[in-house]
Amino acid sequence: MRTVVVTGASSGLGAAAVVELARRDWQVAVVGRDPERTAAVAARAGGIPFTADFDELDQVRALATDLLARFPRIDALVNNAGGIVSRRTVTVDGNETTLQRNVLAAALLTEMLAPRLRAGRETGRVVLTSSVLNRLGGLRLDDLDFASRRYGAGWRAYGASKLATILYARSLAARTGLEAHPFHPGYVRSGFGAESRSARLLQLLTGSMQISPEAGAAPLVHLVDTPELGVPNGTYFDGLDPLGATHPSAGDARLADELWQAVARRIDVPAAVER
Repeated sequence: MRTVVVTGASSGLGAAAVVELARRDWQVAVVGRDPERTAAVAARAGGIPFTADFDELDQVRALATDLLARFPRIDALVNNAGGIVSRRTVTVDGNETTLQRNVLAAALLTEMLAPRLRAGRETGRVVLTSSVLNRLGGLRLDDLDFASRRYGAGWRAYGASKLATILYARSLAARTGLEAHPFHPGYVRSGFGAESRSARLLQLLTGSMQISPEAGAAPLVHLVDTPELGVPNGTYFDGLDPLGATHPSAGDARLADELWQAVARRIDVPAAVER
């Protein structure tokens, strides 16, 4: 049986994706921050629950260790956990919170699972939830933490993190040979932005424009479950469209490598990975 790990799976599009992937005969590791909600989704899908708070990198390391102990084979990893906060805060690891939740924790989990993913199906696959807001740009290697810039109610840091997600995916593809595809799920009706007043207000004002979690999960499921995607490795999808618009710097291979070097230092893993 094929095995997929899905983070951010205790609600919203992550939970919807878990249910659909299980229906398609995937064994699903359901990863969430809230133990009760995570267990409920796992029970609904017949999956296996795991809990971790990505605001603490040691919890991510423990999660990866548990996953490796539990599954002799991992075919796909979905990095869906993340979010936005309205005020700049720093985690116990010393990183700006949005950067850690959306980029660093996902990178750490991916790098720790990479050998098992490469040993899975012919080419293991990593799917990463990005956003159309990657086009805001704002990624600066000399200030990844927004320590010296206007935070913009969290949206600037969020956009930068989603651009970083695309660049990390492209670095991962180049370094490891794993298939890596970031995607924008659409404007999904969910609990996104629960810690951000402006995000909650935006949800209220645009309710009629939002799509269901099941619709948002459709491209995620497609990217995990389709054997041959027929696109270059590292392609960013806007929904099911592989020609999604990105910030101009998203195609900068040098920036992708330099970002990876910075990320590797923060998560304390080797920057070079043997293919």
